[in-house]
Amino acid sequence: MPHRTTFPASSEGRSLGLRIDTLIRLRWLAVVGQAVSLVVVNDLLGFPLPLFPCLLAVGLSAVVNLLLRARFPVARRLGDISAGPLLAYDVLQLTALLYLTGGLSNPFALLYLAPVMISATALTWTTTATLGLFATVCAGAVGLWHWPLPWAGEDVPVLPDLFLAGIWVSLSVSIGFIGLHSWRVAEEARELADALAATELVLAREQHLSQLDGLAAAAAHELGTPLATIALVVKEMQRSVTPDSPYAEDIGLLRDQVKRCRDILQTLTSLGSGDAPFDRMPLSLLLEEVVGPHRDFGITISVSLPEDRSDEPVLARNPGLIYGLGNLVENAVDFAAGHVAVEARWTTTRMEIVVRDDGPGFAPEVSDRIGQPYVTSRGRDRIGGPEEESGLGLGFFIAKTLLERSGATLWVENRAPPDTGAEVKISWTRSALALER
Repeated sequence: MPHRTTFPASSEGRSLGLRIDTLIRLRWLAVVGQAVSLVVVNDLLGFPLPLFPCLLAVGLSAVVNLLLRARFPVARRLGDISAGPLLAYDVLQLTALLYLTGGLSNPFALLYLAPVMISATALTWTTTATLGLFATVCAGAVGLWHWPLPWAGEDVPVLPDLFLAGIWVSLSVSIGFIGLHSWRVAEEARELADALAATELVLAREQHLSQLDGLAAAAAHELGTPLATIALVVKEMQRSVTPDSPYAEDIGLLRDQVKRCRDILQTLTSLGSGDAPFDRMPLSLLLEEVVGPHRDFGITISVSLPEDRSDEPVLARNPGLIYGLGNLVENAVDFAAGHVAVEARWTTTRMEIVVRDDGPGFAPEVSDRIGQPYVTSRGRDRIGGPEEESGLGLGFFIAKTLLERSGATLWVENRAPPDTGAEVKISWTRSALALER
């Protein structure tokens, strides 16, 4: 399956796990409470209890706690696979105590709610529902089979079977309702936390891009003078060589690259400017402007458009949009073995542009962090050899942010075998770019 990274990331609620220290502390509280209750009921109230079996069940919980403390670090978070069985053990331990002390006629049967609520606040709904069903079954079993309720004197109260059935039904409903309510509240808190984290990430990226805007303006100003000097030297070199000189082609390439550097600096200085009145272009013309500067590097670039272009989108000319798309095409050319495909398609409500290359694709170690600043994913440089790394990883970050400012959503993935290379899909609603028919 191809790896996929979606921008912006969704804020789906998820289980964060249960911290082992929290589970241990809650079980110690239960152990202490159960031990005190057994002593008070047996010694102070004079209700005869099967004290040894009851204390054995309580002591087993203490042993489990000690083993957990020795086995796991305090900050360890247990997922559903580990935390679920531990909570199921608490249900079984409570069932054993209730079996020895009267079953559902024991008022402490309400403690079946505790493990389910803990699961609802920290684990997934599937685990919580399974644990709730397990607690309901255990409550039903202990309601049918149990030792007599401890009581002082000979007149031991015997509750009617219908009343015990009512207790089981009410307990089952309480487990379901309180478990669902607790899970829903915890899920909303998790969704809010995810949304806040996503907002902080977006704000950090916007702040980073704003800082880069200032650096781009300073770089454009500082590079203007040395670039003019290089252009003058290249012009003098071109005059001093004959057209059939072996250096003529290299000098021509230098001249073209100097011109491209000037165009890039002019683009950087215009990223923050607004669109000129009536400065609009069809999508096909915009794509040609995007891919044009990258055609002379030995890589074939094809642009595919639908056959029916009667409804072709017309876009306001946006330097940020052109720069963002151009950077994606440049990355694809850097990766490609021989071919880059740019495909555009649209409907009455949406527009999509897909950029594919036939290179090695995104490296596994950076595929999960593509789009973050200073994470470079280039496979090779167009001028250097395959082993020469280039780029600071800012290009994709800037391109993604500029495109998302225009209302785009990006999908990044490696192409499915047997194809090789990477694929970037950019999608807009037509209204997001104020498109015209």
